[in-house]
Order: sequence, then C-alpha cells, then structure tokens
Amino acid sequence: MKTYQYYADGVWRDAENGRTFDDLEPYSGKIFAKVAAASRKDMNIALTAAAKAFPAWAATTPAQRSELLFKAAEIIKRRRTEIAEILAKETGSTISFATFQQDLLAGTLIEGAGWAYEIKGEVLQSNVPGSFSIGVRRPLGVVASFTPWNGANILSWRTVISPIVAGNTVVVKPSEFAPVSAGLMIAEIAHEAGFPPGVINVVPHAPGDAASMSDEIFENPNVRVINLIGGVKTARYLAERAGKTLKRTVLELGGYNPIIILDDVDVDDAVRAATFGSFFHQGQICMNTRKIIIQRKIYDEFLKKFIDRTNSLPFGDPEDHKTLIGPLINEAAIQMVDQRVKDAVSKGAKVVAGGYHEGPIYHPTILVDVPYDAIISNEETFGPVVIVEQVDTPEEAVKVANRTAYGLVSSIYTKDTYKGFELAPKILHGVVNVNAPTVNEETHAPMGGVKDSGWGRTGPHSLEDFTDLIWINSRSTQMKYPF
Repeated sequence: MKTYQYYADGVWRDAENGRTFDDLEPYSGKIFAKVAAASRKDMNIALTAAAKAFPAWAATTPAQRSELLFKAAEIIKRRRTEIAEILAKETGSTISFATFQQDLLAGTLIEGAGWAYEIKGEVLQSNVPGSFSIGVRRPLGVVASFTPWNGANILSWRTVISPIVAGNTVVVKPSEFAPVSAGLMIAEIAHEAGFPPGVINVVPHAPGDAASMSDEIFENPNVRVINLIGGVKTARYLAERAGKTLKRTVLELGGYNPIIILDDVDVDDAVRAATFGSFFHQGQICMNTRKIIIQRKIYDEFLKKFIDRTNSLPFGDPEDHKTLIGPLINEAAIQMVDQRVKDAVSKGAKVVAGGYHEGPIYHPTILVDVPYDAIISNEETFGPVVIVEQVDTPEEAVKVANRTAYGLVSSIYTKDTYKGFELAPKILHGVVNVNAPTVNEETHAPMGGVKDSGWGRTGPHSLEDFTDLIWINSRSTQMKYPF
C-alpha cells in the first residue's frame, strides 16, 4: 500500500496538518492507498505556485509545449499496464476499459501537442485609413480543474491538456473517490516529463473537505477559470459562486442519453449497440445510454434479444480480464441505483432483467413501462440501468428524446442514413450519432452538452474557452480629434 503526498510547485508535499485519508477499492473494500488530506492552506500554496509559473509558461513556444505532451504520451505508453491495474483497483474499471483509457489518453496527448499550433488570431478590417487591426488570443491565467472518479484517467487529463496547451497553468482538485487516478497520476507523469514547477499542480482532499477547498479556489484572485467534469448539482453550485467573482466556467456534465431505433434496422446490430451503450463501465460514464426508444413494430423482437444478451454479460472482479461488469464506485452509489429502481417499480415499472445487486456488483438492469413521474425517467442514474420505451413514429421518438432537461449525447439507428440526418438536428443534444452508440468519441471532435449538460467543448474547439481574444489596433496616421 502506497502513501501519496500532494504536488505543488514541482514538489511532493505532506498536507500541512499531517493528515491522510484512506482511498478504498470498490470491489474488495480494502485500502488501496493512503492519500494526503490537503487543507485550504495547501490549496493556497498550489494556486500561488500556479500564478507564479504562469508568465513564463504563457511565453513558451508551441514547440516547447508540444514536446512535453509527447514526453507524457511516451510515459503513458510505457506504464500502460501498471496504470490500467491502478484504475481497476481504485475505480472498479474493468481491465479492458482501463487499458482502453491508456491508449486513448496517449493518443489524446499526441493530438493535443498539435493543438498548440491551433491558437490563431485574425486580421480585422477597419473603416479608418492607415489602421492595422488584429485579434490575438491570450491565455487567461490559473485554471482550477475539478476532476471526476469515473473514466478517471482520460477525463482528468482532459481538464489539463487544453488549458496548458493554451498557455495557462492548472491546479487539479481530484475526486476524493479516486484521488490517484483522477489527479495524482497526472502529477507523477508531469513531473517525469519535465513540466516546469507550478504548471501542473494536484491537491487531493479527504471526503467532507471539498467545501473549504472550493472556498480557497473561489476567493483566490489568481483563479480565472473553473473547469469541471461532474454532475449538475455540483455545477450549479460552482457556477453560482463563479458568477459572484466573475470567474469563467467550463462545465462538462451528465446526460440522459437516448438511442432511437427505427423499425428498418438490423435488430441484432441494434441490440449490440444498446448493450454496449447501456452497460459499458457499469453505466458510470456521462455518455451511457439511459433510454432506448424503439418503434413498436420491432419492440418485442428487440426486447427479447436485448434481455438475453444482457443476462449473458460476465460480472465480477474488475481485474479479471473476462469481466465486463465490475463494481459501482461505493455503497452510496449502489443504494442510489437500487432506490431508483424500486421507486420506478412502485409506480408501475417492470424489471425484465437484473434489478438487484450482489455486494458491490449491481446486475445489468432493464426496465419497461416506466412512468414519467419516476425519478429514473428524469434524472441521470449512474449505474447499469436502462429504460426501454416503445413509440409509433420517428417524430414521436424525437419528442421522447427531448423530454428531459439534459442534452449531452444521443443516437439514431436506421438503415436510411438520410432519415437519420434529417432527424438529428431536431434532437436537442450536443452530440447526435447516426448508427453509432452513445458511447462514442473522437479526440479532435467538439464533444460537449447543451441545456443541463453544460457548456464548452473538448478537443481543439476548447481552446477558445481558455483564452481571451484581444483586439490590437495600430494607426500609421495621426488622428483628428474633436477638441
């Protein structure tokens, strides 16, 4: 069992109060690591270091930033198996998903190295003779990144890559449920890659200490951007506080992600897509399918095959390479999922697969006939539970898809791709896939939500979120003044 310090100004440090907290494994319940329980004072040290490092880092060339990201990618490749095993132990991620994260992350770092050359200005036209007018993008300063426990490795790095490529410095506040995978691993890799002190800092905290850490972040004048990957409740709190201090926010939030399946599809292919989208990582990522909306003509055939496939998924120890369904992150998550399933059943829903848990494993669950007043019909439920609902027409399916306040990602399955593209703009989501599952992403694409799923985009499109556009106007002739 390893003990982790926090990381600020290029140095590993004990918490100023000497405290640590236990980081538990979701599957076994054993202590995975002891982690520094940093205080508000520790957060201040990190923010001060980031502010001090900002001017020099902002002045670096694209080539210098790119080189460090390439080095980080090589470290990820070298430590691929080791980091995957850490993810499996600390977050309950199956080995297959944990390994996938490393490959995706290495590729993202390599692509991200090129984004340093995408920070472009523009020449502006002027109505004044002798004027030369340009727009120049300038980094903002210190970015405070709140990182999640789910998909911890790739998502935590996502809150770091764009800001530092744009010339900002970053302080990461990782989830207390995965402080190593969601933050401290970044610090290890950044340190080995040779990032200058203060450019990347990571400050974990014990459960229950988030409020004081947030106080320091919001009251510290050096922080210019709050960058969150997380839930709507947290986002509302952060956005409200950010508004009072005029700090910019970038929010990638959850989703209630539907698949629309039209009656011309290959049913077996639709079943495979629905199974993957619904139960990948035990339903614990923001892109998981929450509702399957299917035309009545093929509903019975689809449901039977979907139930059979769902019941065949192997579950258990996430470190077993055969496991596809691992544990939920903690006991609170299990109870939340279970309560929402029971609430739906009490209001008339039927469980046709799963609906129960064995220890930390919640079995993949399919619900039908779920009324709209059930909590699970309206709120994102982070677990392996999906609703199947039948409709008569594609237009009705779109109305059902747009029912919730969320708008992250959706999918349409049809052999008529023209019909798919016709329906896609009518679905109020940031991402609409035609004949691809809701769990679908490319590093360079503008992933992000609308409505209660947040604002801001990933990839090179996010560079605008972490820079200001500055107008520089130069005159070669003397002005005439009215007085």
